[in-house]
Amino acid sequence: MTERNPCPPIATKRPVSRLAEGLFHAAWIVPSVAVLVVVLFLALGHARISETGARLANALVYSALIGIPSAILLDSFSHRYTERLGRWVVIPQILLLAITGTLGSLAAAVALQFAGLLHHSSWRSEFHDSYPFALVITLVVGLAATIYETLRYKLQAATIELRTRQVEQERANKLLAEAKLSSLESRIHPHFLFNTLNSIASLIPSDPRRAEDTVAKLASLLRFSLTANPSGLVPLTQELKVVRDYLEIESTRFGPRLRYQIDVPEDLLNARTLPLSLATLVENAVKHVASRRPEGAHIRVTGTRHDGRVLLEVIDNGPGFSLESISPDHGLGNLMARLELLFSDQASVRVGQRNGETVVSLEFPAGDAP
Repeated sequence: MTERNPCPPIATKRPVSRLAEGLFHAAWIVPSVAVLVVVLFLALGHARISETGARLANALVYSALIGIPSAILLDSFSHRYTERLGRWVVIPQILLLAITGTLGSLAAAVALQFAGLLHHSSWRSEFHDSYPFALVITLVVGLAATIYETLRYKLQAATIELRTRQVEQERANKLLAEAKLSSLESRIHPHFLFNTLNSIASLIPSDPRRAEDTVAKLASLLRFSLTANPSGLVPLTQELKVVRDYLEIESTRFGPRLRYQIDVPEDLLNARTLPLSLATLVENAVKHVASRRPEGAHIRVTGTRHDGRVLLEVIDNGPGFSLESISPDHGLGNLMARLELLFSDQASVRVGQRNGETVVSLEFPAGDAP
């Protein structure tokens, strides 16, 4: 059995938090805003520096000392406990934001006084005045960012899981189809070999030389079965060689009771078909017409191409039959199952009557061999 490389699994790397990504940008945003503040100071003039600069500096300090710690702690906490706590994770998140908002506001007030940016009040009064507003902003912005990030993470995880399941399902369907196809083909090959060996056995006592030639044709059939294309399709020229070898083998058995004619145009020889597909139709005609009628059988094989489809026909002078009576274990039943596996509803086998003869047709999409 040929080993097949399994499809590579989809990477399931945990999505990077948008909050964590923001931390990398914060190192550039805060200094850039500080430079902007200096430029504004110079543009506004010295008289307005104190009031305007203090407000901008206060905003920068509060944002840095509350926003960055909140992002770090929320990112770490949410990734660890969201799946464990479920919807209740919002309670510790609120507590965490309240702590970072409180400590950040206190640290910002102390830092502003230490930097000399509080001209008319102390850090205590600054903290008392700014803390309620800072706490509300921290909770609103923090919870909004956390909810958004949690939903984005769940959506990304669900997308990865869905893609993984789809790949696994496709892999399972492919392996199942290959297993069914291999099983069906294994049922067909022994059937042909059994009939061929019977023909050889009947020739050995009366015509050893012809039996030897028949063994050579049997070797050709075996070589074909061993070297058939792994993709499940072979060139029609290769399939026709199998048909000729098979008919020659059966001709040694039936003699003048079996007459055949193959009329397939050259432009069809590169069309790709199922291995032993046409041979199955021919074998069915030999088995049910030549072997059962005293007058034998006349079998003709024809082929045409039209509108991107190939039509192969096996015509015999037998009484005909109905596909509804064919069992799944029959050669034609196996053939129809194989066609369905490889071509879905784009290929078909039909049985009909034309000018008093039985016509079994095989139609499938045209695809030339490279």
